[in-house]
Amino acid sequence: MTVDIKAQLRAQHIETPSWAYGNSGTRFKVFAQRGVPRDPYEKIADAAQVHLFTGVAPTVALHIPWDRVDDYADLARHARELGVGIGAINSNVFQDDDYMLGSVTHPDARVRRKAIQHLLDCVDIMDAAGSDTLKLWFSDGINYPGQDDIRARQDRLAEALTEVYARLGPSQRFLLEYKFFEPAFYATDVPDWGTAYAHCLRLGPQAQVVVDTGHHAPGTNIEFIVAFLLREGKLGGFDFNSRFYADDDLMVGAADPFQLFRIMYEVIRGGGYTSGIAFMLDQCHNIEPKIPGQIRSVMNVQEATAKALLVDRAALAAAQTSGDVLAANAVLMDAYNTDVRPLLADLRQEMSLAPDPMAAYAASGYPEKIVTERVGGTQAGWGA
Repeated sequence: MTVDIKAQLRAQHIETPSWAYGNSGTRFKVFAQRGVPRDPYEKIADAAQVHLFTGVAPTVALHIPWDRVDDYADLARHARELGVGIGAINSNVFQDDDYMLGSVTHPDARVRRKAIQHLLDCVDIMDAAGSDTLKLWFSDGINYPGQDDIRARQDRLAEALTEVYARLGPSQRFLLEYKFFEPAFYATDVPDWGTAYAHCLRLGPQAQVVVDTGHHAPGTNIEFIVAFLLREGKLGGFDFNSRFYADDDLMVGAADPFQLFRIMYEVIRGGGYTSGIAFMLDQCHNIEPKIPGQIRSVMNVQEATAKALLVDRAALAAAQTSGDVLAANAVLMDAYNTDVRPLLADLRQEMSLAPDPMAAYAASGYPEKIVTERVGGTQAGWGA
């Protein structure tokens, strides 16, 4: 059984986000760090370090326009030379003055056209960079009752998604993200998985839902959402992160590692682990070092996955069938309470990696190297 679990863990791919390597913070303050990348090329170099020490982070997501370059094919070449590839292309229709009242749902047709054109441009970038996934998140919504027509905004959203869907190539897809509040406080245009699911269902198989683990109200049973979307063939991927009260930029597994385990169990039970579902990190490291923060996040996902793979599904099914509530729960708890760190350390050594990625990175000299070399210029961060 251990051999089979190791084989499945060896095949796991966890995508890191380019924006995790830049400066970030809150609406109160962005804290700069020494050695932060100054351009997308340096972001990819840092992402390659995460893959170098974990062995399971072979792609890096881009965010447009934060990662705009003149030649995306050349950026993809750069990534390949460093042992990684370009992953999802994330669109940005929330950081422009025109989008104060929305982007694709804005009441002004001119603004809607501007936003849709950006999304179409992102598909062009996918073509050039070799990406097969477009990530869509809209901050669109309203702050006050009566501010705009709620149904009309859904109509505008549907029209925009239809146009973008038609532009996708046969091997491409888009993932529609949802968030129940912020920055819109009265009504968000894509507030929940049901809204995202309904729009994707109407469009076809190349439109799927992405579950951001930080985008739910307290107490939401995220694993139910995962199970449902898997059952319907509409779960396209995850944005992994953690939240305590609101927002979602903390390291995955930091707030509730048991929840992450439960989610991964439903992914495995539902066949999603081997079905092309994207496991992506979506985090900003405000006070912790960037690269170690990503390494730790990858390790947290690995640990949750290993525990989920340990669940004795035959014993669980037997307990469930017989109605033995306590025995069924015990099967899950036994797997969750297993210390999988030795198993993962053995796996890394079998993959010719250091058993402790955090310690290996700290001893590599790379942290000191980037501090010394990345002097001058403008550090990357929100909006750059």
